[in-house]
Amino acid sequence: MSDAETRLHFRIGYLGDAFHGSQIQPDVRTVQGELILAFQKLGWISKEEEEHNLVLSSRTDAGVHVRLNGGTVRVARSLWDSITPRKFVRAVDDLLPDEISFLDVREVEMDWNPRMALHRIYRYRLEGIEFWNDPGEVFVEWLKLFEGTYDARNFARLEPGKNPIRTILSCTPWVVDGRTVGFEIIGEAFLWNQVRRTAMALHLLALGEITSEDVKRAIDEPDREVDFGVAPPDWLILWGVEWEDSPIPESSELNCRFSPAPIPSREAERTMRKRWRQAARMEMKTLLYLEWMQLGLLPVAYHNSR
Repeated sequence: MSDAETRLHFRIGYLGDAFHGSQIQPDVRTVQGELILAFQKLGWISKEEEEHNLVLSSRTDAGVHVRLNGGTVRVARSLWDSITPRKFVRAVDDLLPDEISFLDVREVEMDWNPRMALHRIYRYRLEGIEFWNDPGEVFVEWLKLFEGTYDARNFARLEPGKNPIRTILSCTPWVVDGRTVGFEIIGEAFLWNQVRRTAMALHLLALGEITSEDVKRAIDEPDREVDFGVAPPDWLILWGVEWEDSPIPESSELNCRFSPAPIPSREAERTMRKRWRQAARMEMKTLLYLEWMQLGLLPVAYHNSR
């Protein structure tokens, strides 16, 4: 690391179905890969580096949308001193595909770690899953089952050597226009697939295929292996990542307009549900673009040079 470098913290959003996940992989399109390519085209990071210094805060799988994630990158001190953050954002965003929004950037200490976040917020639109039926008031009780600190290995794809203990700060209904469309879950950090496996457990509860006791036992007895399955990635959004010095911006309720699914009946056959899901996926993307429009509002001129 050169003394002539500085570390920058940036925040981004992206549509997950356009990429093979967030982490760079050979021969496939990823979010990290597109970011690195943009910085290389600008000449801001070297094409010769064997290990890229651009790091993202939270890893997401293919198909998972992101309202707000973050990362860090090292660039030359002379570059940062010569350009405003507004122009920096414009330069990077202009070279990124439309499915990625480069929202803001700031200077941080060289040892600032984007993965050491206070918490992360996810939202899952359960009504998008085939055969979902709103269970009513009992839904709140089901969500509370997932709150607290516990061994979450039965609700994750546990990687070797990974600590399965996780703290879920809250798990509450996601309500749009007075209608429960899914749930919001806030945690310090999540295991691989943890939110999607939680979503599938809730779906099975709504179908009556499992009971709340089954869920409680899976949490209380982690050594007793249980697999409730994995919900589709399409309906999951990483809503935001919060750091001590960078809170998650509030969202506007006006940005979220979700059409209700067809009421099950003889007339509402599966083709109607299929078309509704296609429209619902577009609604998710519209929500994100409207959020990024507001999150990307930058002052006309400011600079953080030392």
